[in-house]
Amino acid sequence: MATHPNLPALPAFERGALASLPEQLAQWWSAQIRTRTLAAGTRLPSVRDAARRLGLSPSTVVAAYDQLQAQGLVEARAQRGYFVRESGRRGAAAQAAPLQRRAPPLDAAAMVRSMFEHRGDKAASPGIGTIPPDWLDLPLLHSALRRAIADDAAEAGSLRYGDPAGDARLRTALTHRLADLGIASHASQIVTTAGATAALDLVAQLLLTSGDSVLVDEPGWPVEFARLALMGVRCIPVPRAHDGPDRAAMRRILAKHRGPDKPRAYVTVSVLHNPTGSSITLAAAHEVLKIAEAYDLAIVEDDSYAWLASKEAPRLCALDQLQRTVYVCGFSKILTPAWRVGFLAAAPALVERAIDRKLLTTLGAPGLAERALAIALEQGAMRRHAERITQRLAAARTRTVRLAQESGFVFATPPQGLFGWVDTGVDSERLAALLHGEGWLLTPGSLFHVTPQRSTLMRVNFAVAQEARLWRVLREARERLGKPPRTAAADHPALPAPHSFGGSLSRNRA
Repeated sequence: MATHPNLPALPAFERGALASLPEQLAQWWSAQIRTRTLAAGTRLPSVRDAARRLGLSPSTVVAAYDQLQAQGLVEARAQRGYFVRESGRRGAAAQAAPLQRRAPPLDAAAMVRSMFEHRGDKAASPGIGTIPPDWLDLPLLHSALRRAIADDAAEAGSLRYGDPAGDARLRTALTHRLADLGIASHASQIVTTAGATAALDLVAQLLLTSGDSVLVDEPGWPVEFARLALMGVRCIPVPRAHDGPDRAAMRRILAKHRGPDKPRAYVTVSVLHNPTGSSITLAAAHEVLKIAEAYDLAIVEDDSYAWLASKEAPRLCALDQLQRTVYVCGFSKILTPAWRVGFLAAAPALVERAIDRKLLTTLGAPGLAERALAIALEQGAMRRHAERITQRLAAARTRTVRLAQESGFVFATPPQGLFGWVDTGVDSERLAALLHGEGWLLTPGSLFHVTPQRSTLMRVNFAVAQEARLWRVLREARERLGKPPRTAAADHPALPAPHSFGGSLSRNRA
């Protein structure tokens, strides 16, 4: 039986941190055990010895060992001390096996599940939909949360239900953010939610009922399609052009669907559209609003990528000033996907109904997270963080485009924002299936249609697609599928040059 070895490099404990000293010590020991630095059967230092060597109190060490025992990582043996447990005898928490990678994502739920399950090498996950964690600002989060906790200690809001509309300080800060985008609003017109997806769901529940029809972008966000389908709502696709939705197609659709089955709303990502990265032009935005007025159509503008875009980019809500438009945004794409805070801004009548429905479903809001976000906004930390991210993303985008083009891939739309819409020249679903077994997560274009269809297009995340080996693997896989290297002119005769991106984005090649 092993005795405890010399301790690995001692951890630096932070007094006053969000994690207590016992938690920090337990996390450190846990890392040594999970990485097998400490083998099964190893005896941990005695409580007194560990306290002396680490400069902690014996009670702190006892509390840490208790946590390790609760996690199934160690066991206490009478009169002998604490020992690392055999892996076969560890509890469920310690046994957390690596999540199994599933088959390539073929629907919205599978796609989201794959993104959660595909951990480890970020370079192998070009299909993921978020900024990589190492780009995010953990000290910013911790600092804002400490300030929020200090505020809460002075006035214990955590012990009661919060404002059903959301933290008043955050809603006020958001009015200033909206003003930067040209949207005039009052705090009473804003309702916070558990992320932007929850805001979209809340708005859909208010505007639509089972059997209704709604216009959506195509290609578009498959989670939105799936969520609306679960409500019993019919999604009618509007082809996405390089400057926004195809307005002629929108007029034809609305003229065709009159009477009881007419579409009630149009849900769109107008700025840094997912998956194409395109943004609506001012002229197109004006035309869309005229169409909406003529056909009594509500517009739900999902601005989830707002922090990655220019403040001057046209927003439908800025032109309409929240009369028939509803604005939705969140923080998962810029700050952290873990703090599920989003919001909607709308006309007062719709906001009152939103608050009523929120009361019936969630009762309140995550007060500390919302207050922390308010502090980050007030102090300018969010703005500075967003500026750093957009600069880093611009560099990643430049490198990714160069690598992709050197490998013979073509961008179907001008590379902007977080996502690139890449033409692979082969069935991208087959490409994703071929590489899945080798540990790569790709997002084929077939997913981004209301009715999945074969597509040569693929969405890549610029932030995690800037390594040469990704494009080498993609090129080799494409050739294995029978597609030789090509040039932009050969596969895109409609485009006069690789960097000219005219025409509709709805084209898909078998």
